[in-house]
Amino acid sequence: MSQAAEARSRPRTGRPRGGRALALLLLLAGALISAAPFYWMVVASTRDDSELFASPPPFLPGGRFLHNLVELEHTIGFGRVMLNSAGVAVVYTVLSSLISAMCGYALAKYRFRGRRLLLGAVLATMMIPFQVLLVPLFQMMASLGWVDTYQAVILPFLANSFGIFLMRQAFLAFPDELIESARMDGAGDLRIFYRVVLPVVRPQFGALVIFTFMTQWNAFLWPLLMLNTEDKYTAPVALYTLIGQSHVDYSGLILGSFLATLPLMLIFFLFQKQFVSGLLGGAVKG
Repeated sequence: MSQAAEARSRPRTGRPRGGRALALLLLLAGALISAAPFYWMVVASTRDDSELFASPPPFLPGGRFLHNLVELEHTIGFGRVMLNSAGVAVVYTVLSSLISAMCGYALAKYRFRGRRLLLGAVLATMMIPFQVLLVPLFQMMASLGWVDTYQAVILPFLANSFGIFLMRQAFLAFPDELIESARMDGAGDLRIFYRVVLPVVRPQFGALVIFTFMTQWNAFLWPLLMLNTEDKYTAPVALYTLIGQSHVDYSGLILGSFLATLPLMLIFFLFQKQFVSGLLGGAVKG
């Protein structure tokens, strides 16, 4: 064996291994920095307001978690508002994800006049600031008598332009021949969509479901405008009521924010691979 071949066959050591160690250290540092706010939320959730502003501030959890939780439940009915948020988020996610998937499928696989113009209109709506829509949408909901109702929170945003575009990109990769074959076997359009096409793009559809749920769970401004009854508040709106003009319940606010964040963290940790692969899979098709 020649010297050049021997040199190529030797395992690489030194610099690459050092580069890997540096990358791991940077990732560890980034993880610690990202986790620091959540750790502080845990500490603040178990402390009194006066302790949070002490010098130096506390760095270890205290013993007031249950007391703060009871006060939070007594003040805003935290269990009820969490159920409200879950109900609104689940209903919105199911309807919006199905509508986005069907619209994306139509734009990707059906040939009709004005298809490109319609796609351009969908993409153009992504550039409209949400604040511009608040006044006309509020007037529309008021004229329908839907103020202080959940349908006013859910229905206006079911057609999600991002979701439509994401699913269209995913459906573009699906072979037209399989659709034609299923159609020749006597399958209708809805059966082809639900039984043949949708299962293949399950990663992208799963990513859309997770993204839609997280977006609706965190929605604040529109539910704040629409919901006037405390019993109907979602978690972000109810937590906002803890901020008074003369007093802010920091311990309760941080505890509620931490507990409201836990479902999102759990969902993301359980489905992070599907979320990332779904977004990447839908982004590379043109």
